[in-house]
Amino acid sequence: MIATTDRTPLPRTFFDRPVLEVAPDLLGRLLVRTTPDGPITLRLTEVEAYDGGNDPGSHAFRGPTARNGVMFGPPGHVYVYFTYGMWHCMNLVCGPAGVASGVLLRAGEIVEGAEHARKRRLSARSDKELAKGPARLATALDVDRALDGTDACASGDTPLRILTGTPVPSDQVRSGPRTGVSGDGAVHPWRYWVADDPTVSPYRAHVPKRRRS
Repeated sequence: MIATTDRTPLPRTFFDRPVLEVAPDLLGRLLVRTTPDGPITLRLTEVEAYDGGNDPGSHAFRGPTARNGVMFGPPGHVYVYFTYGMWHCMNLVCGPAGVASGVLLRAGEIVEGAEHARKRRLSARSDKELAKGPARLATALDVDRALDGTDACASGDTPLRILTGTPVPSDQVRSGPRTGVSGDGAVHPWRYWVADDPTVSPYRAHVPKRRRS
């Protein structure tokens, strides 16, 4: 599959659309990460859409901050955030500047450079688990806050870029609630994944933290 897939870079116009159009259309696309060890290519199999000011589940719901500023910039850039004091997660910014919508990259299949990803994911029991979940994906690809703001549509030597790949047919795309989102944002079926793909992460509903008595 990887030998015949389309390696044409996705243009910025691909991301300059409503996030609910972009998110499912990212499935099957290729993310290429250039690391000091060598390139790693990942086929996207699971994503989540976050619709900025219209979405209580989005980091950008209450406006721009030092943390989420990249989301308010031009489309096609990378937004990386640090969570739970230990993990990074990676998003792709969508829509025109100022809209602040984005797609969280939740899972994928490492199709090239797995030997480099394995060095960072020593706990993975198989290659199917290397990028099975957003924090695992970022870890496998050596993504951290240093890449926040990277232009994934730039030409030339760039640490991250998105290629056309092989889009997933609509009848193989599934959707449902986003993982771990609470409140009003929990009802949106804005998680998209490739049906029956073994690299897709398990769904987990939000569990409120209990206060200590």
